Amino acid sequence: MVSTPSVTHRKRRKPSVSESRVQRPRRFLVCEPRHFAVQYAINPWMNPDRPVDVDLAQEQWRTLISAYRAHGHAVDSVEPVPGLPDMVFAANAAFVVGGRVFGSLFHAPERRPESLHYDTWFKTAGYDVYRPESVSEGEGDLVWTGRYVLAGTGFRTSRAAHREAQEFLGHPVIGLTLVDPYFYHLDTALFVLDDDNICYFPEAFSPGSREVLRRLYPDAVLATREDALAFGLNSVSDGRNVFIAPQAEALAERLAGHGYTPVPVDLSEFHKAGGGIKCCTQEIRT
Repeated sequence: MVSTPSVTHRKRRKPSVSESRVQRPRRFLVCEPRHFAVQYAINPWMNPDRPVDVDLAQEQWRTLISAYRAHGHAVDSVEPVPGLPDMVFAANAAFVVGGRVFGSLFHAPERRPESLHYDTWFKTAGYDVYRPESVSEGEGDLVWTGRYVLAGTGFRTSRAAHREAQEFLGHPVIGLTLVDPYFYHLDTALFVLDDDNICYFPEAFSPGSREVLRRLYPDAVLATREDALAFGLNSVSDGRNVFIAPQAEALAERLAGHGYTPVPVDLSEFHKAGGGIKCCTQEIRT
């Protein structure tokens, strides 16, 4: 009788949730806060009588750039222009998908000159830039999910701009209505975690928009008003690492429980102008 060697079957270890999160290198466009100040009030966060520490703002901004580079992301920079204190909020200047640049037309007259300088940067870099006819504030209200564009309206970007974006970009655009003036841009109420999921604060949206988000993302990470007021939703994710305000501690813990790695970066000086990490970060998708 010939004996048959026994075969030991080993169970493959199931990857942990965090191991399943895949980081993707990104390319960001930023603008140094050399001239950052709060000189006018165009959202509930802004108070010209509340002083801004420009040195601290620059230090915090440099920490953000260092964090991006330390995690393998490329960073380009636009030269800041005197007299444009909000130019540091690069996300509002354009929306880029597939190398197509959908420019901006700001709601506030004070910010409209910023568009020219960002358009010039993109054109010099070899991009064609579309200038919208309707009010549109770039990635502030246009969020790429990997499949379609989530588009905010209610306070800044108009629904007409949503239609323009769809025609120019050739991607479906899904409109969402914002209802809380403290979350005046979509990127203060929602951010994309990866190609499959998002994180958002439901009460920032109209009832119909909340239903749309529930249907699109039944497993979304939900944030509280406290998370949102701490600028926790003005975050940037590379699919694994989430660059997030340290003040949003509870949300960071929740994200960690879903397998993401929080990377706290304090941009508290920019909160005085209603901005944070995402507001300072334009993503260039080629």
